[in-house]
Amino acid sequence: MSDDVHTPSSGGSCDEDALAAAWHQLTVRYHRLHCEIDRTLEASHQISGSEFEVLELLSAQPDCSLRMSELAGQVHLSQSALSRLVAGLEKNGLAQRTMCENDRRSVFTALTTAGRDLYERARPVQRAILRAATVDADTGSLCGADDFAAAAAPVDDGSRVSTR
Repeated sequence: MSDDVHTPSSGGSCDEDALAAAWHQLTVRYHRLHCEIDRTLEASHQISGSEFEVLELLSAQPDCSLRMSELAGQVHLSQSALSRLVAGLEKNGLAQRTMCENDRRSVFTALTTAGRDLYERARPVQRAILRAATVDADTGSLCGADDFAAAAAPVDDGSRVSTR
């Protein structure tokens, strides 16, 4: 059995140790940033980074709502983890779940007014953390934006990379 292999076209060879080191640096940077966002949002607004992400995704929708299945795919949480997260948001009055009128198996999560207000207050805090970690102070440009985009491309398009 052979796996499909899709890799970014780099125009040259890549040392496997350098590739592993680059991957490690990327994951360390991501996890540090994610932890900083979690700590700061928890201290300032009593929400986690994942809760903020759900509020942000909902606020970006024209009607401020999404099916739970669509939301799960966008936040990269299991259905049960997302259900617990949304239950917490609902308990705090930040989101509301409703059954789809046309398909009783589908559940929508909608942002409440309180959820929208909290998102609007928390967004500048999250953006300041992102800016401090990713924007070059001298040029004002994103640090390594092309590298991040290239690294994310295989994930975004659903490609698989063989480990064999």
